[in-house]
Amino acid sequence: MPITREEAFTEAASKILDTNSFVRAVLSGRRRNMTVDFERIDIRLVEIKGVLHLQLMQNDGRATTTKNLLPSMVEVDQLLNSGYANIMVESTDEAYSIRVTKSGDAQVHTEKRQSEQNLSHDKKKERLLDSNDPFLREVGIADAKGVIKPSRQDKYKQVEEFLRLLSPALNAAIEAGQIHKPTKENPLRITDLGCGHAYLTFAAHQFLINSGIPVVVTGIDVRPDSRDRNNKIAEKLGITKTINFKAEEISKTTAETADIAIALHACDTATDDAIAWAVNGGSKLLLIAPCCHHDIQKQIDAAPEPWGAITKFGLMKERLGDLLTDSLRAQLLRLVGYRVEVIEFVGGEHTPRNLMIRAVKTDAKPEQIDIDRYCEITAQWGVKPALEKKLSTLNIR
Repeated sequence: MPITREEAFTEAASKILDTNSFVRAVLSGRRRNMTVDFERIDIRLVEIKGVLHLQLMQNDGRATTTKNLLPSMVEVDQLLNSGYANIMVESTDEAYSIRVTKSGDAQVHTEKRQSEQNLSHDKKKERLLDSNDPFLREVGIADAKGVIKPSRQDKYKQVEEFLRLLSPALNAAIEAGQIHKPTKENPLRITDLGCGHAYLTFAAHQFLINSGIPVVVTGIDVRPDSRDRNNKIAEKLGITKTINFKAEEISKTTAETADIAIALHACDTATDDAIAWAVNGGSKLLLIAPCCHHDIQKQIDAAPEPWGAITKFGLMKERLGDLLTDSLRAQLLRLVGYRVEVIEFVGGEHTPRNLMIRAVKTDAKPEQIDIDRYCEITAQWGVKPALEKKLSTLNIR
């Protein structure tokens, strides 16, 4: 029998507050035309000094904050109505799932499933990638004993932080139906554009494979020596069926379209080439960490007032050019149907670049005000971003 969204939420709330059977709940995905404070919220029951609490783990895509509250202090109804599209409540005898459609209706599914309550409070922080993974030895991050080298701790941290950004974004996209559920017949396809030594390319492959997600990964880099080195490592690890590397320019790559496109620190307009390749090919999730921003900076002859008071200083002009470049990139992605976030990303040990553009394809049509804002900014500054010229689906002029 069909039920309303309010009835579905009421039922979910009652299951969460039933401390005799509640195991955990997950809130993820964003409902149409709504915003949420966190990318994902996990709720579970814990026991602290003999008293039951609800533990809320709120992930904003960058970090997870944890709160332990008495059930009476948690506004469960408010949480469920805060804009999430996917809600799953697991009890000791069933899993209760709600999917809120674009029209705002609730699709409810109940599955009989046996689960156990784990009320332990303290949980050891888990690494997403085991330091004993053989790829870490092959790329020089870990030693022969599987211990992270002191000089490579920053690189290992970068790998971990990247996976912590990738994992919830991928899970949310799959749960929301924006990315298909990977199978052996139809695996997840990832392309790393400008992969270099492929630390993150291998990391994504190993993490997803170890998580039981079928995946095929392609790394693109203009340097033949990088291609040869990385393919030799893949061969040594015995994973050549699911990962390969090519020596090609991003703008001329023969790589097929991918579900997920990665471009971390591709220099200057190579970042634009990577975004354009992903968008024009219909990639569903983009993780882009820009590096170098000479294109817009070269086009800024005179800043519109009163910005001239800032751009007369070379360093300030450079930093403002960086922000302008990436702001326009984010705006262009919105104009071609992506939901965009700009978040902090831990850079490599030799680079201060720690910004990431994360975009999920929703096919939402742009608002006229967003088009007008983009055109107004570019007109005021007298610039035309390289990315604008490369997006085949863009139609704003």
